[in-house]
Amino acid sequence: MKEVALYTDGACSGNPGPGGFGVVLLFGGRRKELCGGYRRTTNNRMELLAVIRGLEALKERCSVTLYSDSRYVVDALTKGWARRWQANGWRRNRKGEPAVNPDLWARLLELCDRHEMRYRWVKGHAGDVENERCDALSTAALARPDLPVDEQYERTERGPAPSLFDAGS
Repeated sequence: MKEVALYTDGACSGNPGPGGFGVVLLFGGRRKELCGGYRRTTNNRMELLAVIRGLEALKERCSVTLYSDSRYVVDALTKGWARRWQANGWRRNRKGEPAVNPDLWARLLELCDRHEMRYRWVKGHAGDVENERCDALSTAALARPDLPVDEQYERTERGPAPSLFDAGS
C-alpha cells in the first residue's frame, strides 16, 4: 500500500466569512498542492474540506498520515466523536443537540473508510514547513474575488425556508 503524507489547513477571514483551504500531498518524492474556498463559510468547514479534498485526490487505497493543526478535526476522528455523532443521527449528545457540519463529516468518514488512516495534530504557525504552506494556500484561496457559494452552509445559516402559507391560514 502506498504511503501518503496529507497536510491540510483551513482559514477564514471572519468566522463566518470568506474561507479557504490548502492541501499538500506527498508521495514517493512527488508533491501535489490543492486549494479552494467559498465566499461565506466557517473555519471548521474549511478545515474539514481540506482533508476531504486531499483524500478525494487519491486514486487508490493508501496508507495516509494526516497532519492537521485543527483539534476539531483530529480529536473528532481519533476520539471517535464523529463516528458517535453519525451513529446518533448527527446528534452530539443525549440532549439531542445537532452535530455541526454533518454534511462534511459524512463525506470525510466515508473517505477515511477507504484508506488506512493515521492522524497527527501539529501546532499551527510553529514552523512546520508543510503546515505553513497549507496556511499560505488557504489564505490565498480565501482572498480570491470569485469565490463560489458554500450552498450547504448558507442554507443552514439562513434556517429553514419560509412557509408559502401564513401560520393563520
